[in-house]
Amino acid sequence: MIAKQLKEQLIAIVGKENVQDSKTSLLMYSYDATPGFQSLPDAVVSPKNTEEVSQIVKLCNEHKIPIVPRGSGTNLSAGTTPLYGGIVLLMKHFNKIIEIDEENLTVRTQPGVITQTLMEAIDEKGLFYPPDPSSMKISQIGGNINENSGGLRGLKYGVTRDYVLGLEVVLPNGEIIHTGGKLAKDVAGYDLTRLFVGSEGTLGIVTEATLKLIPKPETKKTMLALYQSLDAAARTVSRIIANRIIPATLEFLDQPTLKAVEDFAQIGLPTNVKAVLLIEQDGSKSVVDDDMEKIASICRDNEAVEVTLAKSIEEAEALTTARRSALSALARLRPTTILEDATVPRSEIAKMVSFIQEIAERYNVTICTFGHAGDGNLHPTCLTDIRNKEEMTRVEKAFEEIFIKAIELGGTITGEHGVGAMKLPYLHLKVGEAGIEVLQNIKKALDPNNIMNPGKMFLLPDKNRVVVKK
Repeated sequence: MIAKQLKEQLIAIVGKENVQDSKTSLLMYSYDATPGFQSLPDAVVSPKNTEEVSQIVKLCNEHKIPIVPRGSGTNLSAGTTPLYGGIVLLMKHFNKIIEIDEENLTVRTQPGVITQTLMEAIDEKGLFYPPDPSSMKISQIGGNINENSGGLRGLKYGVTRDYVLGLEVVLPNGEIIHTGGKLAKDVAGYDLTRLFVGSEGTLGIVTEATLKLIPKPETKKTMLALYQSLDAAARTVSRIIANRIIPATLEFLDQPTLKAVEDFAQIGLPTNVKAVLLIEQDGSKSVVDDDMEKIASICRDNEAVEVTLAKSIEEAEALTTARRSALSALARLRPTTILEDATVPRSEIAKMVSFIQEIAERYNVTICTFGHAGDGNLHPTCLTDIRNKEEMTRVEKAFEEIFIKAIELGGTITGEHGVGAMKLPYLHLKVGEAGIEVLQNIKKALDPNNIMNPGKMFLLPDKNRVVVKK
């Protein structure tokens, strides 16, 4: 619980109705979508505007009180859990789309806008905002920016970072800065915009964003390729890219994931095959038709047992929606679901898929694999029970080996979920000791009192770090 005097100061800033410290409220914001990292905050505070955020941050900085910015809580790396108590800064009032600028192809938005809501508003103008995390129906733009979220369309269109042109940010000392803007070019000083994108709330609080838009594609087609070999499906991904075709979406689902998704969505997905590739292409009709014909041929040449095109927009949307529901479908099967996102170069997808299978067998754990195969971003998902300590030990060892293998193959420990608290022991494997020092120095320079989302991203003490045997 927060001290009475501090609570009164917070109420003076945001109003009594926007300061919550009841047991129910604290419990509600003590966890996110990551198992095993629950921790109670001391209060939940909901500012209404940037000036109020600034005042709250100044107060917390003065008293060295931790602040954890929070949206919908869909984080999958324990990035929005208040591990050291303090204040959860809930951005629920920052839910307005400020401006859609059709002349400059930009949108100005507050961070609490739901991703899909933003997409639909832009779509009505005949424009397109490509980043599409699977959680887009509930995730918020601020969370997407903090995690540099990807999505199904990342292969062709890139990730959130590629569409953030400018930000309004409240720094850890309460000062407000503006970076970038409605500009195609801007090299005035360090690229502060990109520094804050993907910073996981450790450097400041985003209160407004200017995002890039592009023209809406003329047409789109969706294809499903079926395989009786996981290796053949994974190999096809590399072959498509090697033929210099970049689909809008190139997704991989193994058989256990297929069965769970079909049971959940009931749209007639095939469950008697070992894997499927869900492939979309968009653009001009002639290009889409030509690309899909070539892709179908590549799939067949690489052991696809069946290749079909969606016969209608409704059928295509049902397939894509089913893929987005993979985590929800799998989460129904066991008490605990751990979704990871090891990422490797596209050319190494087949090796990584095989290795995940091998690891699951070695440690006797259930791992279903799906993900954005086209950009090398796989989501090995373990179905387990956090109450079973012995099994959880095996799960942790399995994922440790998966992360190490991803690095060995030239990949990374996280493609779009962030480091948060879950992957602290592994970050040094990717960025090295010198890289860790640079990150820490940036953090110390901006946040010397370590109030912004403490306990996230940076390495744990040596005894808790993963050491790779040479």
